[in-house]
Amino acid sequence: MKLNITFFTLLFTAFVFGQDTGTIAGKILDKEFNNEPLPFANVLIKGTTTGVTSDIDGLYQLENLSPGSYTISFSYVGYETIDKQVEVLAGQTTTLNITMSASAAALDEVVIKTTAKKETEAALLLDQKKATEIKQSIGAQELSRKGVSDAAGAVAKISGVSKQEGSSNVYVRGLGDRYLNTTMNGLSLPSNDVNKKNIDLNLFSSDIIENVSISKAYSSKFFGDFSAGNVDVTSKDYKGNGFFDFYVGSGVNSNAADKSFVKSEGTSYFGYYNRYDNNPFAVILSHGFDPTDAAAPIDINFGGSFGKSFDFENGSRLSFYGTGSFENGFEYRRGSNVDYTNVEKKAFEDAEEFEYSTKTTAMVSANYKLDNISSFKFNSLFINSSSDRVGYFGIDGNGRNRDAILDTDQGFYQMNVQFNQNLIYVNQLLGRHRFEKWDIDWAFGYNKVNAHEPDRKRISLENYQFALDNDSSTNPSFYSNVVFDNQRYFQDINDEEFNSRFNIAYEPSETFKLNFGTSGKSKERNFENIRYGYDITNPNTPVSNVNDFNSIFTLDNLTLNPNTGGLYDIQVINPFPGLSNTNRPGLPENTYNGELDIFAGYANAEIKSKDDKWLIVPGIRAELIDQNISYDVINLGSLGNSSVGAEETVFLPSLSLKYALNDDMNFRFSASQTISLPEFKEVAPFVYESISQRIGGNPDLLGRQNDNIQYTNVTDASYSEILNIDLKYDWFVTPGEIISIGGFYKRINDPVNQVVAFDATGTQRFFRTGERAEVFGVEAEIRKNILTDSEGETKLAAGLNATYMYTRQDLYSSIIGTYSVSFNKDEEELQGASPFLINADVSYSPKIGNFEPSANLVFSYFADRIDALGSGQLGNVIEKGIPTLDFILKGKLTEKLELSVGVKNILNPTIQFIREGTSVGDVLVTSPNGKDVTDYKRGINSGFSLKYNF
Repeated sequence: MKLNITFFTLLFTAFVFGQDTGTIAGKILDKEFNNEPLPFANVLIKGTTTGVTSDIDGLYQLENLSPGSYTISFSYVGYETIDKQVEVLAGQTTTLNITMSASAAALDEVVIKTTAKKETEAALLLDQKKATEIKQSIGAQELSRKGVSDAAGAVAKISGVSKQEGSSNVYVRGLGDRYLNTTMNGLSLPSNDVNKKNIDLNLFSSDIIENVSISKAYSSKFFGDFSAGNVDVTSKDYKGNGFFDFYVGSGVNSNAADKSFVKSEGTSYFGYYNRYDNNPFAVILSHGFDPTDAAAPIDINFGGSFGKSFDFENGSRLSFYGTGSFENGFEYRRGSNVDYTNVEKKAFEDAEEFEYSTKTTAMVSANYKLDNISSFKFNSLFINSSSDRVGYFGIDGNGRNRDAILDTDQGFYQMNVQFNQNLIYVNQLLGRHRFEKWDIDWAFGYNKVNAHEPDRKRISLENYQFALDNDSSTNPSFYSNVVFDNQRYFQDINDEEFNSRFNIAYEPSETFKLNFGTSGKSKERNFENIRYGYDITNPNTPVSNVNDFNSIFTLDNLTLNPNTGGLYDIQVINPFPGLSNTNRPGLPENTYNGELDIFAGYANAEIKSKDDKWLIVPGIRAELIDQNISYDVINLGSLGNSSVGAEETVFLPSLSLKYALNDDMNFRFSASQTISLPEFKEVAPFVYESISQRIGGNPDLLGRQNDNIQYTNVTDASYSEILNIDLKYDWFVTPGEIISIGGFYKRINDPVNQVVAFDATGTQRFFRTGERAEVFGVEAEIRKNILTDSEGETKLAAGLNATYMYTRQDLYSSIIGTYSVSFNKDEEELQGASPFLINADVSYSPKIGNFEPSANLVFSYFADRIDALGSGQLGNVIEKGIPTLDFILKGKLTEKLELSVGVKNILNPTIQFIREGTSVGDVLVTSPNGKDVTDYKRGINSGFSLKYNF
């Protein structure tokens, strides 16, 4: 009885108290950002310690206030503090909305503080909490803390994401490049590589990144070509009185430090090549083979940023932000290079490769705030990336080649000198117009890519062991089984893309919002390549100095007149009409032109319950897709000059549900139908040949096209259809802490895989290998603040995320089409899917006098995964899993001078690709997705940088 009386007394008291108190609630807007919500603003009852902070939507609420008059103080670093007097009535909620603007006296602080809301870990966790779709982000603050220098490193720290070591490939939930999309500020980005769908995320330096997010669940605002996720890079901008900073740094790779580096002749220190306007044949006649000395293998990086805002009397504001940087790197790899399909074709058990790389970035952003309704932004980004590789294969004299003329068991040797340069231009114009119930958002983009591979040089020798002895009477000789065993190669790719989006949001009430709009893209690629082969006049021509080919391939030694003799001829496959193919310029050997046009319309609704517990987002998207590729290639003979195309109309529904268990816990469900389109390089039947790998496209990916071919298991599908289902639980323990667990399922109809042919060439191509593939996965993440100081600042924090995946796909017994392949098993794991991923980091921020450094240890690991499916009796090519460990220490030496020290790849694991199940067991091989050597270590990178803020 006493318990009952006590219970009802407390209940009655709470009821009466609730009727005797009131609430103050409202929304805080940011005048500097076109009246967007201002998160993390402080709301304090003046004269007390009672207060709250606004959430990501700018909302705040002060509850259980006794009736009466209060003065509420609104503050935010760098902004004018606002005091408002308000009357609280019993049993009622008083609404008080505030618009805050920057303080003129504190504009210098705004440089850092006003953008921090979009860069901090706490802000991005809150954004993740409030988002309508399942996504995760990493901001500039976390990138800086973890020593991440680019977007590729950023996404690799997100759960379910891994990066292929030694390349730019990123895998999300076990699905690779062809299943991803990459955008910048919500607009499509181009690819910088003929072999990739997405741009190399390594190219986006941290100087231009405000945050990087991955949306893993589909929303109708995205293009339908969505499978694993959409990676969006949000570029930095600025609003403030003006600033300028500059940094410089240096480093060294442990493998490269003591090596004498070489690079291609004709390339610059900053990664440029200035002979593109010259005919390749003229370049061959005027420039030699031999690589030249490179600079000392010391990495250099430098750059700077600036910003300035101009305020006008009518209240408008024009703001500029600019950044530019340069960095280079030296990497030395020593391992093996083996070409093994059904038999061993070539084997270099001792090979080395020198790589000198550069990256130059420049970005300018202009923001114009017209008034409190309209704002505009122009963003222009330029990236120049280059890779200069010199490889020597068979340097121990024991290289093998089953097609060798003099000795198949030893002495085969090749040199490959290769320079790749990518010039990328991204231009974007964005606008936003906010009205009381309407929000209009639009954007236009124009992207251009010039990807060059100029003057690749390849030499093949036999009896190289004689170059290693001290006997001047024995020398290596040229290997010339076919003309192109010694060659010069030129390749050009030009991409252009126009893309746009237009969205209208109508919000008649706090519980309902309707989004509808259109988006589109028009993309075109032009590709061409040409080879010139050296026909050595006399068989077994000796080479007395393997470091001086320039003295051999001179104009004096060219056989221009058969009667005068000579050492060699230059031949081209496709001559000009009326001209000889010998010692004359020629036409491109392979060409293709690809066009992709997509026009889409979409609509979705955001429906909230009155208690803000439920958020329901149903959506629908319709896309018109037109894809065509015309090609003229030599490897298909009479069928090599043709074209393929497909026109499709698809309807893609989506549904997202979010239920707030309480203020700190969310449960999410998402289901959607999406597609996966084949890429130009997957369709165009051009074959790219590296030292020991061949990879090409397959026009059958757009369906049956040729009535003269007897097709088997070649469907008329021009895209893969994908069902996506996601479940996720998030517990936002504190603003900087989270515990999360989720599961996902994907069913892919008509999946595409990279397959190694079961023949002597071992050419890798793309096939629709079966009817269905399935992916099941579980993700878990925790971020925890372990130690905090008396002011609540985190001193010791740790984060861990892990993903487990199970994948399975069925395989056709045989596929017969333009190209044919067979399988000796009924099912297999999905290509690119690593069954286990883990990322972890520990951050420690002690205070040592006035010095407050931040020390970070960052770890990641992915388990073995299939790099390419084997066919026939061939086993799969496996990329072996590796761990990586980085240490970064940074802190301010003075108010304006910052020091950063890093040691990366501390564990220095061995990078390997192997072919399973050969007649001699597992064999080390190289991969088109990796480097030209395997079984190598990258070396430990140590470096530092100094940054000064003016």
